[in-house]
Amino acid sequence: PGHLFSSFLRFIFQLIPLVGILSMAALGAFSFSVYSLFSKSDVIINKSGNPEPWETIDATKPQKLLTIKQKWQPVEELENVKKLMK
Repeated sequence: PGHLFSSFLRFIFQLIPLVGILSMAALGAFSFSVYSLFSKSDVIINKSGNPEPWETIDATKPQKLLTIKQKWQPVEELENVKKLMK
């Protein structure tokens, strides 16, 4: 009986790092999802109120986590076509 308890205890202690690493990964994925949901304009849960949500995204604001040397200038012809389509 003593040997069974010690082997079970050893098994549990071997699982502690695995559970810790998986918990940290799950917490990181969940926190990034919540961050993206509330801070990014291109992440949308329900688009029933706005069937074309990509039209309202501010192109001057970077959408990626890290943006290097991004410069965006609106194309005048495209903006005119968008106004005519609405």
